[in-house]
Amino acid sequence: MTKKNRQKNRSCSTSLIKHMNHCLQSSTPFAGGTHMYTLYLSYNVNISALFLTGFLSGAIFAPFLGSLVDKFGRKRSCIIYCVLEIIINWLEHYSHFGTLLLGRVLGGISTNLLFSAFESWMTTEHRRKGFPEEWLARTYSDCSIANGSTAVLAGVVAQVLEDLLGHIGPFQGAIALTFLAMILVLRWDENYGEESEGSHAESSLYRQFVDGWKLVASDSKIFRIGLIQALSEGGTYTFVFMWVPTLLGMDPPGGVPTGAVFSSLMMAITIGGVCFQPVEQFFGTRITSKAKAPEISAVFAYIMASMSMAVPALCLCCAPAGVCFEKVLASFLLIEFCVGLSSPIAGMLRSKYVPDAYQGAIMNIFRLPLNAVVVSGTYATDVFEPYQVFGVVSGLFFTAAVIQMTLAIGKTKEVKKD
Repeated sequence: MTKKNRQKNRSCSTSLIKHMNHCLQSSTPFAGGTHMYTLYLSYNVNISALFLTGFLSGAIFAPFLGSLVDKFGRKRSCIIYCVLEIIINWLEHYSHFGTLLLGRVLGGISTNLLFSAFESWMTTEHRRKGFPEEWLARTYSDCSIANGSTAVLAGVVAQVLEDLLGHIGPFQGAIALTFLAMILVLRWDENYGEESEGSHAESSLYRQFVDGWKLVASDSKIFRIGLIQALSEGGTYTFVFMWVPTLLGMDPPGGVPTGAVFSSLMMAITIGGVCFQPVEQFFGTRITSKAKAPEISAVFAYIMASMSMAVPALCLCCAPAGVCFEKVLASFLLIEFCVGLSSPIAGMLRSKYVPDAYQGAIMNIFRLPLNAVVVSGTYATDVFEPYQVFGVVSGLFFTAAVIQMTLAIGKTKEVKKD
């Protein structure tokens, strides 16, 4: 092995380790998220209002946060996310409704940072070090596997903490985990948008904001990527909001061990991440070209997700709760498998079509319609029957599959990396 290759492999390992730090940080919301519904239930507060506030906050701040991430630095944005998460989990200790609302407002901001700053940092860092584009697929796959695996552990730890400390225990654990993640993030190098065009200081925040919106409006492929993300992730978030009350409402014998179920769901995500590369390779060699394999793989994942959500829609509508509990639980495991499979695919497609210079800005622009979908889905849970909402979620995934197919059959255009 040449000195250059050894140096490149060491650099790649460092980049992957840093990205795995992101996976540790991603597990932080899971440590408390498993039990957020039951915590709010014990506080006897309006749960739907709290979740709606978080999603509305995400929708309001999404168009501006991305430009701030690109302008002031992705590493700094990740640190700000960690600080916000510590504050949010501390606020969960208080049952006062106004305090919880403040936590949900901050939660909307932190969620936007979580799903834009970390990925845009990694993609830019990968290309700045000159690594081959095909290595990105492995990194995204490893990230999906690690996210699921750490979330499994987080679910088990959260259940233990709840047993020992009560409903607030998982949130105390999340504070410790966030602090650890922040220490790891401090070791990263900083990167920005627009680096190849000169100093990032020469690019104003207004220009970042306007150019990001112009790019989305002028490039139909980027617009469709954003719409697919809004539909698929919006459907996923609506499912996440619904799975606990749905299973609890079915009242199975012995109750529902939410921590254990959560860990099973996260294991399904891990399995989906493991299957990403074999699935992509299958479609790239047997069905289509290698260049179109991510697009076709995404269509497959969204169709499966749509079918999985059709199961509770039909079961809850037409069968007694005691009869269909196992079928509904199996469908929940299947959709989380699809999440694990589609997450690295979506990351690959964003890196393929979205320029590095505007990664943070455009990814947060995508979150504006995403949060609108989630707000509508969350509101629908108060108005419609659960089976009807699951039917809508199934439709969201099917629509995402149809739009994704338009990308699969179109011509591939290589994205400008700066």
